[in-house]
Amino acid sequence: MISAFANTWRVPELRDRILFTLAMIIIVRLGVHITLPGVDAALIDDWTKSMAKGDGGTGNPLTAMLTVFSGGALQQAGIFALGIMPYISASIMVQLMTAVVPKLSKLSREEGGRQKITQWTRYLALIIALVQGYFLTATLTHPEQLRGLMSGIERVMNGRLLVPDPSFAWHAITMLTIVSGTMLLMWIGDQMTERGIGNGTSIIIMVNIISALPGALVLAWKMFTTNVENNPFIALKLVFMIAFLVFVIAAVISITQAQRRIMVQYAKRVVGKKQFGGQTQYLPLKVNYSGVMPIIFVSAVITLPGILLQLIGSKASWSVKLQTALGQGWLYYTLGAIGIFFFSYFWVATMFQPSQIAEDLKRNGGYIPGVRPGKPTGEFLDFTMTRLTFAGSIFLTFIFVLPSAVGALMKIEQNSPILQFFGGTSLLILVGVVLDVMRQVETHLLQRHYDGFLRKGKLKGRYDRLQQTGNAASSSVLVFLWVVIAILTVVGAAVWITQK
Repeated sequence: MISAFANTWRVPELRDRILFTLAMIIIVRLGVHITLPGVDAALIDDWTKSMAKGDGGTGNPLTAMLTVFSGGALQQAGIFALGIMPYISASIMVQLMTAVVPKLSKLSREEGGRQKITQWTRYLALIIALVQGYFLTATLTHPEQLRGLMSGIERVMNGRLLVPDPSFAWHAITMLTIVSGTMLLMWIGDQMTERGIGNGTSIIIMVNIISALPGALVLAWKMFTTNVENNPFIALKLVFMIAFLVFVIAAVISITQAQRRIMVQYAKRVVGKKQFGGQTQYLPLKVNYSGVMPIIFVSAVITLPGILLQLIGSKASWSVKLQTALGQGWLYYTLGAIGIFFFSYFWVATMFQPSQIAEDLKRNGGYIPGVRPGKPTGEFLDFTMTRLTFAGSIFLTFIFVLPSAVGALMKIEQNSPILQFFGGTSLLILVGVVLDVMRQVETHLLQRHYDGFLRKGKLKGRYDRLQQTGNAASSSVLVFLWVVIAILTVVGAAVWITQK
């Protein structure tokens, strides 16, 4: 594996793609820390420091998920405050509509139809960003209303206002800036997909998740080493958590890669003097076919009523109890576990089309040994996928409740950022994106006669979908990007030293 990483720099195109991806990642992280115009940056800085002394968590799963997708820009009131979440929401909606609406399903299979659907997805993402940007702009004028968004900021305000002059012009400029930031992230994601390595949108989300890792490590170190003199066994908790984290990551990788390989035999055909078919291939059916989508969708749906109650400022006793239960209470995890289990089946039922696969196999002269072509093949694939989905849904449900269980066992607050790396959305996204990037790098290495990451075999996955559609960035573009990044780094370091 070490030699594979060394070989990546020996392939000029792969090296240029990696450098371009790293440059885009730095630009994304710089945008997170650029405060919106008209917002008191000093107040944000004081609040961030006060949160660093506490748990630094968010009090609500939906705002915690928004924080994950924005990489902390939501709390920083940065220009990338919405992150890539509007585009993710639009993509999920369009995928569901494509599977349900026959016209969209037919359009997705036509030449050029996928480009039209992608364009409609971007338009829908713009509309979602406008709506979310409006609510976020209104929230910045009263940040204490949303406990999960900016929890504890009222302690450092001391009469100060987060937005000193909340005029109509400020609302318009801020909303335009937030929406433009989301559109810029979408463009950066597309550029990374075409000219970089991996899927750009997924890499942006992964980097935003990893940005919380240093703070979580420091917090864990302080938590388990503070009273080590009085309780020497407290350090064993840290060792146990590290070992358990490694085990969970290995289990997630195994389930993510797990698949049922269905043997497909193609009949021999003689066309002229050439013989076609006769070979044996395999149809891979993934155990976790739905991926992370059920957790994202169910978490957003369950916590939405609590967010709406906070927005309208409801102070009734039943409202407070409902917000607490839907925040980190038993009701959230109960409904979430049930919803994830059933939504996994719904997602597979809408996205996996066994009858279409059976017809394609029959048209191309393929058949599954022991199963008649046509409708019996579709029924066999549907029955097999149903059993695989049961195992996948159980796995997703376990991953969903695992952070809460670890927090209760280790006596860690449920809103602590430490727990997000033990399961849930963050861990699944991290594993999936890293495996995707490794597949693409391995493809480039194998094409140029280098060894991949594994001496025997290769990483499982669909390699035909991993090829970039554009050329790698030119050397002049890379030099310009890295010179600009170097200048910004020097200027930022000089400003930081001056302030100190």
